[in-house]
Amino acid sequence: MFIDMAFGYNVVMKELSGSDIVDFVKTRQLHVSRGLRQSFKTTPKLAIIRTNPDAVVDTFLKLKKSYGQDIEAEVEVFNVEQKDAIAKISQLNNDETFHGIIVQLPLPDKNGTDEVLAAVDIAKDVDGLAPHTKFTPPTVTAIDWLLAGYNQNLLGKKIIIVGRGRLVGAPLEKHWLSAELDVSSVDDTVEDLGEALKKADVIVSATGSPGIIKSSMVKPGAIVVDAGASAGENGLLGDVDDEVRERDDIRITPKVGGVGPLTIAALFENLLQAAATQAKKNT
Repeated sequence: MFIDMAFGYNVVMKELSGSDIVDFVKTRQLHVSRGLRQSFKTTPKLAIIRTNPDAVVDTFLKLKKSYGQDIEAEVEVFNVEQKDAIAKISQLNNDETFHGIIVQLPLPDKNGTDEVLAAVDIAKDVDGLAPHTKFTPPTVTAIDWLLAGYNQNLLGKKIIIVGRGRLVGAPLEKHWLSAELDVSSVDDTVEDLGEALKKADVIVSATGSPGIIKSSMVKPGAIVVDAGASAGENGLLGDVDDEVRERDDIRITPKVGGVGPLTIAALFENLLQAAATQAKKNT
């Protein structure tokens, strides 16, 4: 146990728990949300475009609605067919009562993803997925917050990201490269993933392939961030095999409550920023 200087309370070194950090962020955001309402008569409001009836989507939407309530921000879900998504986004772009718009991925037809995401006004693109976005994708911010909260300095460490997806892998690699960190990425289909990962001081996995990261791939003293999510019979599954979590010689995110809680918090951080920008512009 040690006192974390960034968040001010005891944390367990082995487990990198976003759940133990998120309440600090949430309390600050609640004050910001109330300040917007008091100073500008503005209530932050998020629109979620949903085109997919997937059960995993239900879980994510429930979590986002709950978080919005906790910081006194409004969340409204629009259930539309994918063919109607761009028209709905256009309508919301012109509605000043909404400060943020996100498209809940994946879409039924993934081939149309780029076109739908590009329709979101960059001033409201709080998921950071539209071309020329002004916002950092929430999972990227979440991982930064998580590692900073546990005083994990990445300078001088060899970082390998498993997965190059648009939500985590690709933007995280770009972000860390811009910070001049020693980071590279591999696809989950790489010929010998185990040999590649054995060299890593930090592993971030976001493939959606349950259990792909085995204990034999992780060297002693490594930091492991599981940002993968896929549907299982008993809920969401991560990329890291359970045997990895049994080790006491590494630092690792928990099976539940790792990156996820902070990703939602980072989404609403972007929403608050968008709401503040619009409110000041209209003053």
